[in-house]
Amino acid sequence: MLKILGLIAGIVIIVAVAAWLKLRGPDIPYAALEAKYTDDASRFVDLPGGFHVHYRDQGDLDQPLLVLLHGFGDSITTWEGWLPELKGKFHIISLDFPGHGLTRAPAGYQLSGAGLADFVDAFALKLALPKFAVAGNSMGGGVAWQLAVRHPDRIDALILVDAAGFPNEKPPGEIPLAFKILQCPIGRAILRNIDNRPLIDAGLKADVYDQSLITPAIVDRWAEFQRAPGHRAILMDINFGALAQASADLLGGIKVPTLVLHGESDVLIEPKSAGKFAAAIPGAKLITYPQVGHLPQIEIPLRSAADVASFLGEVLPSAAPVHP
Repeated sequence: MLKILGLIAGIVIIVAVAAWLKLRGPDIPYAALEAKYTDDASRFVDLPGGFHVHYRDQGDLDQPLLVLLHGFGDSITTWEGWLPELKGKFHIISLDFPGHGLTRAPAGYQLSGAGLADFVDAFALKLALPKFAVAGNSMGGGVAWQLAVRHPDRIDALILVDAAGFPNEKPPGEIPLAFKILQCPIGRAILRNIDNRPLIDAGLKADVYDQSLITPAIVDRWAEFQRAPGHRAILMDINFGALAQASADLLGGIKVPTLVLHGESDVLIEPKSAGKFAAAIPGAKLITYPQVGHLPQIEIPLRSAADVASFLGEVLPSAAPVHP
């Protein structure tokens, strides 16, 4: 019996080691990632505190400025579908958050909506940006409204795209697997050291209504950015409660024109959240999209970008009105 148990234990160890060797994902040097993912619009700037920030500067420099903020685990590449519609009408700056894309952050950095809003404020100060419209998806939407609350003089319009802020009311069984694993300390530790491509693939396909939109290239890009040195430690240490701190009192103080966009098939952030934002922010305009999930900028890029352009054309004095 002892020999049999020993044999079983040996087999389990061999299988575990084989699985680890298959799944382990060493860091990818920044130099390799920058060679692959930067382009002519890429810029870098250093901020106090040890941040080396990657951003893209695109569009018409003579037009109103629009700053784009991506979601958790994503990067500035999420906005590429918006550019054909917007780059001729706006000066567009998109940036990678700490622990995302090609932005380097100090060890021990922790993500939070308020902290990232201050990060965007520091970025704007460093570049001496004029007042701008800000659009954010998911976590980036949470940062955008926090920016409007914490640094109201920075912006002149606010666009929330399936934005984080209100806790979901859905039962735990509907939460994607990756987020369940992140709630467990052991799961976090494992995810810090493996190639998370399978979870990324499943998570992104759960995020959208049409799964065919999530191509292998998109999944590869997400997975490779996560393997930048230090990124997984930051991502796996996320406290999602620090992103879900919206309240009617906080949002009621926002004075800039606001557009709320939300996919009606979003399973990550409930569509009713959009109604809460629209009800709490004075004068906010709400647009929802049937058969669209958590990523309208990827799922319906031209339509959602056209809605943004139309809205900004109406509310920004220096922007030309956009007519269908």
